[in-house]
Amino acid sequence: MNDKRIVLVIACMASFITPFLASSVNVALPTINSDFAVPDQALLGWIVTGFLLSAAVFVVPFGRIADIFGRKKIFVLGLSIIVVSSLLCSISSNVQMLIVSRVVEGLGSAMIFGTSIAILTSVFPAQERGKVLGINVAIVYLGASTGPLLGGIITAYAGWRFIYAGIMIYALFAALLAQGKIKGEWRCAQEGGFDFLGTILYAAMLFSLMYGLTLIPDITGAYLLALAAVIMTVFFRWELANKNPVLKVSVFRNNTVFLFSNLAALINYSATAAVAFLLSLYLQYMKGYGPETAGLILIAQPVVQAALSPLAGRLSDRVEPRIVASVGMGLCVVGLSLFALLTPETSLETILISLVFMGLGFAFFSSPNTNAIMSSVDKCDFGVASGMVSTMRLIGQLMSLGIAMLIFTVIMGHVEIAPGQIDMLMISIKLAFGVFAGLCVLGTIFSLARGNLERDVVPAGSAVWGKSR
Repeated sequence: MNDKRIVLVIACMASFITPFLASSVNVALPTINSDFAVPDQALLGWIVTGFLLSAAVFVVPFGRIADIFGRKKIFVLGLSIIVVSSLLCSISSNVQMLIVSRVVEGLGSAMIFGTSIAILTSVFPAQERGKVLGINVAIVYLGASTGPLLGGIITAYAGWRFIYAGIMIYALFAALLAQGKIKGEWRCAQEGGFDFLGTILYAAMLFSLMYGLTLIPDITGAYLLALAAVIMTVFFRWELANKNPVLKVSVFRNNTVFLFSNLAALINYSATAAVAFLLSLYLQYMKGYGPETAGLILIAQPVVQAALSPLAGRLSDRVEPRIVASVGMGLCVVGLSLFALLTPETSLETILISLVFMGLGFAFFSSPNTNAIMSSVDKCDFGVASGMVSTMRLIGQLMSLGIAMLIFTVIMGHVEIAPGQIDMLMISIKLAFGVFAGLCVLGTIFSLARGNLERDVVPAGSAVWGKSR
């Protein structure tokens, strides 16, 4: 019998790792560049891109593997891979070794991504699901928001290698705790073997899509996106004909709640992930703030998100998740619309109010939407559903940056930001926020169109959400 609180603590510990690893290294890149004398700056970008690509490509396959062979087993293995890969990162002798180690680190993160939410959903009853998923989402935000701060402090006072040394010890402790305290595997009996060809097609499709997004607006990026579309067609045809698919397409085709909840998540991340990037440029180039001050201002959004996500998740246990998530998406529309009206004279108070709207919106969208996704599928599909939650986030993050960079290139061209480009930069930032606000309007429509989850009433009077109607 599992102690639910201990399982929640372990899952949250693991959920902190990946967003921290993704965000903390960004501030260390200049130091890494100096230490290794990197000959090609594209290699430096692969320290970040390699990790994200690896995590995104493998998260759904490992979610399926966990459904078949055991979620705890894959969860602990993922933490163990983080331990080994972080050690390799900390002792890397050149940038190539660091990139390979980061790719392996992404593999371990995919195992955690594909199982942590599934384990929480398996351990906690339906009437508590939104609350614990909200807590887990808050920890993800905490990892993403503290990554640059802690990464900068560690790099400044101890060196960037200690970022990975610290994560190695942290992940080892979490792995030992998970091995000793989590009871059960929650696997479902499967007939036939694992879908290796489907996995290869899925990996090729996602790699082409995500790498293509990083190259937009270069023509190579367009070719890769076209290739991704072709592979996607082949992949879905193969999966529909396969008795044991890596991704059960029928879950999307026959379940509008699952389909539209994932689309809403993809749109929400596509519209919000670049907010910090755009505002960082605005605060430094338009308002004249230094990087430290800009960072302190920007932290207002994740603080609100982390504080209110558990409350929003708990609310979705009692109120239809579709309604709560749609309200959250609507609040994001308000925040993005306010940003689209920015001028160089906009007051700091207005900027902070807009950030609070974004924090509120994302808090009230993310955990209820995740609750809807996990509650709309059978328990044997929890691993794949958990993997899709993470996949939508990772693709959305890259799409958001891709849209922003495309707008910048169209308006400003391939030039470095200079004093003479400030007016064009302001136009680019406002247009990007306008596009993102429009995307969130579309996302709100998808969120409302998903339909309701079935609700039963338990003796305590709490709502229990089941599959979609």
